Amino acid sequence: MHQFKVYTRWRPSESTAPETRRTHNKQDSGRISTSLTPSSPSATERPWKSEAAFTQVFEATDNNRSVFEAAVSPTLPHVLSGRSCNFFAYGHSGSGKSHTIIGYDFENPDEFGLCLAAARHLSEALTDLNQDIDTPGEELALGIRMFELRKNIAFDLLNGRCQCFVREGHDGKTHIRGETEILDEGKVRVRPIVTKACWSFEDLRQELLTGLKLRATGTSTVHDQSSRTHAVLELEIVTRALLEARDAVVQRQSELVPVGKRATDIYIEETMKGVIQNADGKYVPNPDYQTDQARIDAAEAKKAEFESYVQQAEKKVSDILQSSGQSCLGGKLVFVDLAGSEYYHDKTTSTVARPKQTPQEQQEGRQINTDLLALKEVIRARASKQTRIPFRSSPLTMVLRDHFLGTNTTDSCSAMILTVSPSSEQFAATLNTLKYGNLVGVAGGEKKRVARQTIKQQ
Repeated sequence: MHQFKVYTRWRPSESTAPETRRTHNKQDSGRISTSLTPSSPSATERPWKSEAAFTQVFEATDNNRSVFEAAVSPTLPHVLSGRSCNFFAYGHSGSGKSHTIIGYDFENPDEFGLCLAAARHLSEALTDLNQDIDTPGEELALGIRMFELRKNIAFDLLNGRCQCFVREGHDGKTHIRGETEILDEGKVRVRPIVTKACWSFEDLRQELLTGLKLRATGTSTVHDQSSRTHAVLELEIVTRALLEARDAVVQRQSELVPVGKRATDIYIEETMKGVIQNADGKYVPNPDYQTDQARIDAAEAKKAEFESYVQQAEKKVSDILQSSGQSCLGGKLVFVDLAGSEYYHDKTTSTVARPKQTPQEQQEGRQINTDLLALKEVIRARASKQTRIPFRSSPLTMVLRDHFLGTNTTDSCSAMILTVSPSSEQFAATLNTLKYGNLVGVAGGEKKRVARQTIKQQ
């Protein structure tokens, strides 16, 4: 049964302002409801109570290790079984999203972000598994991909922040591809997001640090180093053979481009020669030229031949995943550090001067809000088993489509960690975050509730 869990994490108070009063109550369902009361209730700040939407609440005294052990560690056996699990950090800027997902202390294991802590545990598991593997090409490694998303553009943080584009292919899948490379003999290559294979935890840590240096930041209403993009970090269990097979697909696709273009050019050329324009301006068959259908058929046959090479390369990737003696191959953990959500007019009591947003920053804020709304609707649609899931509503949900669909297997899990501030100065931002999490948690828990009722009836 696929589950979507929602956790709340309170950060330490960052100001001398009074703290918002809050209580958490565990319901019969096992989930938690939260009550929020402003320190000084007013017309704009009123008490609020959530539904039983939250799986667990982490207080300011809980460190990153505590969050990891409760939220991420139980999912690692699923990843080591070849499944996919997703984790999102949601909250206003400065509330601790990046601290939770990525962390700022890369030496102290207790303060590793969730992705680094998970990588350490998976690396240890893969080291044990590799002791029984003699073939170098089948040695297990942890592949890391890291990119940030702004509108429909992705920036590959492990490839010099190379600009990539989010596109939906003819196969219905979403692809993130970089700039087009023109090669010899008319070949055209468009590479996907780079996967860095790491055979040790230290190698992965260094790759992560390299990528973080290229992540963009900017000002927001509460934070002068706010992440203005969604950062997506993927950990996948891979082998050299799998990565080489994927590279072969890209190579076969580049070889297909000039052949396909030639087939198209020949078809257009022959078609144009086969018609002429009469005195009335209409196109009619050309009596002086017979379309060379054999030439068109030969070009199409050549195109079909190279298409078969692409299909064979894709099949090899599939065969490696399915026939591997290691069931963990292809298992993924996806961490998404969502951009700060607090793009409202700041009506808090803070006396700290905030920089006025530029039109570009305001536009970024609108796109962020669009992405976050789309994400909520996708979660809700999947929970209610709608036939149409609105993945196309935003580039963010398009990118996450395959990850969501990859968690339809038994006992897989997706989770959202809400990061919130207890400061009364941030009451509005905290309330908005908890309301969002309440909607997501109620939707994500619907499948579990229905399943429980079904079991009772049986």
